[in-house]
Amino acid sequence: MPNNFLTIKEVARQALPRLMENLVFPNLVYKDFSNDFQKKGNKIQIRKPVVLTAKDFDQSKGVEPQDLDDSQTMEVTLDKIATVDVDIQAIEGATNVDDLNRQFIEPAAVALAQKINSDGLDCYKDIPYISGTVGTTPSTLDDLAAVRKVLNANKVPTSGRVAVWDTEADAKFTTIPAIVNAEKSGTTSALREGSIGRIFGLDNYMSQAVKHHAAGTLSAAVKPKTSVFKGATSLTLSATAVTGKLVKGDILTILGDSYVVTADAVADSNEVTVPIYPALKRDVTTATVVTLTSDHTANLAFNPMAFAFVVRPLVQPSGVESYVTSYNGISLRVTKGYDMKYKKELLSMDVLYSYATVYPEMAVRVLG
Repeated sequence: MPNNFLTIKEVARQALPRLMENLVFPNLVYKDFSNDFQKKGNKIQIRKPVVLTAKDFDQSKGVEPQDLDDSQTMEVTLDKIATVDVDIQAIEGATNVDDLNRQFIEPAAVALAQKINSDGLDCYKDIPYISGTVGTTPSTLDDLAAVRKVLNANKVPTSGRVAVWDTEADAKFTTIPAIVNAEKSGTTSALREGSIGRIFGLDNYMSQAVKHHAAGTLSAAVKPKTSVFKGATSLTLSATAVTGKLVKGDILTILGDSYVVTADAVADSNEVTVPIYPALKRDVTTATVVTLTSDHTANLAFNPMAFAFVVRPLVQPSGVESYVTSYNGISLRVTKGYDMKYKKELLSMDVLYSYATVYPEMAVRVLG
């Protein structure tokens, strides 16, 4: 690497702030970070954020102190590494730090952020609570009010609520008359910025990475194979003849309640046993109708405590030049190495992370 200014440490320190500037979803959720170096696949314990409940004061009984219990943990597998790797020859033409930023650091930071943002939006697969209509893009204040209604019904804290919409919903919302005519209330910021801002207690964001859920396919309508009591976390569904599968993230509606399929399940011998969340709210019988929600766009509205973005610094590999830098819950590793197979020097920039759904009841999947 002939450039005297092009050190691994300098690249890492230049890249981390740019990565942080481009992250969206991780900055909307709870972050868990420690300085313990880890490898991909390692399982770690993270602390769940504390949730408190406001109660009416009863003067005859006095107050009821709540424990500030931050000892509750959940296991998370560090299963994702976002990486950008380039041939060092491709950036040897850089003659100063500005050239390096333009040729490698900025594009690499944007690419890493896109991957990390996209992975976070996969958390929709853990959310059973729904609003909206399949195939109909949310577009009105009534749609936003319906989201608020579900959040309120689930007793989701009002502070910090956010929503992430796909491009179609965002385009619809930005043409709502109440927003376009915002200048009448003394502000036109929403119109100038092309965003809808905060409405009905939701801070609204657009992301091109909002997911489209491809629902599982069963060849026939199914019903419970046997009667199942309230509280069950799995259900065997059957039909006279049925093939196909249900996939993680599918929504089942049973007796008016929605449930999410928590793992793929393949039909065998005309039945399919499927794990669900939450536990059954009512007893079901062999006559109970089970409806599978079809393909849909999975917009999300949530409180930050619904999801956790978990980051750990990557172990520095031996025998190569490597530098790890961390700040404000994000850790980035930059490594310079040599590929003996192809006789090339490589520069790698990567992040080790995972997402966890901590409190699914604090989120709503908004169908589109």
